[in-house]
Amino acid sequence: MTTFQLLLLIIAGGVFYLFFKQLFSGNHPKRGVDFEAKVGDDQIGGINRPDKTFSTPEVEPTRMEQLLQMTDDAVEKEDFEEAKKALGSAFIIDEKNPEVLQKMGYVCMQTGEYEEAKESFEKLLLLDESDDMAHVSLANVLHKLGEDEGAEKHHERAIELDPEYAPHHFNYANTLYDQGRKKEALVGYTKAYALDDTLEEAKKMIKELGSDNE
Repeated sequence: MTTFQLLLLIIAGGVFYLFFKQLFSGNHPKRGVDFEAKVGDDQIGGINRPDKTFSTPEVEPTRMEQLLQMTDDAVEKEDFEEAKKALGSAFIIDEKNPEVLQKMGYVCMQTGEYEEAKESFEKLLLLDESDDMAHVSLANVLHKLGEDEGAEKHHERAIELDPEYAPHHFNYANTLYDQGRKKEALVGYTKAYALDDTLEEAKKMIKELGSDNE
């Protein structure tokens, strides 16, 4: 063995000695405990390392939410044609969305497109027959179309579903009044006002119809 080879052997032996000494000393880092807090409130990132915190990304509204908001904004401006355009796009996304159907029915009522409004409210009731607001909306549309038998049926169903909601009684009374059935209308206005004494129009109609019966 040459002097050079002997030197390499000594160096290799020293390296192995240091490696095994470190290995069995227990001082090497262990999985799961690489980080040890120096003080009680040390954290990885967070308060004492603001540069390591993660912000919550802002949730963008869905396309449907955007279209419904556009509809509301247009209705507020009484731009019903623009509202219909937004709702038309919403129908492409989900033609059975209850909110879209309800808003379309309302907008069509405002533009005098009663057949289209009727169609929207009928679809709404196919999705949920117990929707009292859909019943009363359909009743009002049918009355506009001169289909008073159907209107009465849906007014009565709305009242059956929510008898404590004063506007249901008021709307039914309006339909009866328009048909010349004033005594029955008076009963409806009286019931509405008893449930909600802020309905000044109901109070006015009670006074008018009451004086007619004197």
